[in-house]
Amino acid sequence: MKRLVISTGAGMSAESGISTFRDAGGLWENYPVMDVCSADGFIRNPALVHKFYNERRAQLVNCKPNAGHIALAELESRFDVKIITQNVDDLHERAGSSDVLHLHGELMKVRAVDNDSLVFDLHPGALETTPDTIIDGHHVRPHIVFFQEAVPNFEPATEIVSTADIFVIIGTSLVVYPAAALLHYVRPGVPVYYIDPNPAAVPAGVTVIKATATEGIRRLAQMI
Repeated sequence: MKRLVISTGAGMSAESGISTFRDAGGLWENYPVMDVCSADGFIRNPALVHKFYNERRAQLVNCKPNAGHIALAELESRFDVKIITQNVDDLHERAGSSDVLHLHGELMKVRAVDNDSLVFDLHPGALETTPDTIIDGHHVRPHIVFFQEAVPNFEPATEIVSTADIFVIIGTSLVVYPAAALLHYVRPGVPVYYIDPNPAAVPAGVTVIKATATEGIRRLAQMI
């Protein structure tokens, strides 16, 4: 069974109603991005950051996987599918995808402030946290990679991409690094597809499908 590696960005979840800060010129849901999405912002005002991510979780629980998420999960019947996502939502998992690596963290999880390796799942009915929240004896923070922080899952992601028999990029502007660099870890000769309604410039040889995620995945499934 061929290995299909898929890299997804914000456009993957847009049809589920999830907005991103890039849609609003430096504001994300009316918050200055660097106040709520940076390491410095968390140090300055952790209460604001907790409040912001509480609101994002409340939004997420009312969103559902879209037809594109479901179509990717269905590809597991034909391929060994591995998904690498920049998204912090859990819509791939809720759609049924079984192997998902999150580059930028996970909204429905928190981790210990004093130990990055201690990660805790949040559960429905207990999705709100504050700087005073303690789990298993630890104060916690959102399990999110903030601006100014390293992306610990990038190296595992490059290893996955290097094993791809087919590589697909969906719903990303290819300007967010290091995620945009994954394309450079594809082995020579491996077919590469790029799905986006407003595709960025890509190297020669990449097959561009100018479409939304849902429509593009439908076309992709007929091509591979």
